[in-house]
Amino acid sequence: MAKVIEGLYYSESHEFVKIEGDFGYIGITDFAQHELGNIVYVDMPEVDDELAAGEEFGAVESVKAASDLNAPVSGTVVEVNEALEDNPGLINEDAFGNWMVKVQLSDKAELDSLMDAKAYEAFCQK
Repeated sequence: MAKVIEGLYYSESHEFVKIEGDFGYIGITDFAQHELGNIVYVDMPEVDDELAAGEEFGAVESVKAASDLNAPVSGTVVEVNEALEDNPGLINEDAFGNWMVKVQLSDKAELDSLMDAKAYEAFCQK
C-alpha cells in the first residue's frame, strides 16, 4: 500500500496539497508515483503563473506513461522546485518530500472539496 500522510489534502487526480499559512505546496502522491513508475521528466509552470483548481498546470512523464497534473487549489505560483528539473526521479524516492510548486492560495475554502488522508486511502483502494 502506498504511503498516505495525515494533515495533507488530496485530489481525485492524485495530487496533494500541504498547507503552511497562506501557501500550499503541491505535488503528486506516493500512490501516483507508484502507478507511473520511474519518472523521467516533470513539466511545471513558471513563477507568477495563475493556477485554477481543477485545471491542468503541468505534466509528469515516466518510462511507461505521461500524466497531466491538475491543480487541486487555485493560486499564484511563488516557487517551483527546481531540483526536479535536474532530477525528476526524486519524486520516486519521496513523493511527499518533493513537491512541485508552491502557491499563494487564492481561496482556502477550496480545501473543503479535497479529501483528507483517510478518505484518500479509501479512494485508492477502490
